[in-house]
Amino acid sequence: MEKKVTEVVAALIWDGDRFLICQRPAHKARGLLWEFAGGKVELGETKEQALIRECREELAVTILVDKVFMEVDHDYPDLNVHLTLFNAVIIEGTPRMLEHHDIRWIAVNEMPQYEFCPADEIILRKLRYER
Repeated sequence: MEKKVTEVVAALIWDGDRFLICQRPAHKARGLLWEFAGGKVELGETKEQALIRECREELAVTILVDKVFMEVDHDYPDLNVHLTLFNAVIIEGTPRMLEHHDIRWIAVNEMPQYEFCPADEIILRKLRYER
């Protein structure tokens, strides 16, 4: 049986030369791996609306969504995702850990110190070579 594609959005949130990464909760799929803030697009939402909602729910911040940085298709054992990563900036609030195990601001050269979700690997390569 073919798995249906799950639309997922994520935010590449910059603060100067550092960007925000979030560590997944231990009890979730891909637990304790690092990822960008975001989540699933709900029925009737645009990708931008979903991302604004997810950042509010997960980090207690309001973001301004900018252009798409990259789109990725990835097959996990349990789901297929179409991930749209947007550039974004925080316009209100300071990130708080409402859902994640940890959150950090890192520079591009610090990326190898963190183990990211497999779908993010191609994004990290692009970040490394295009900034």
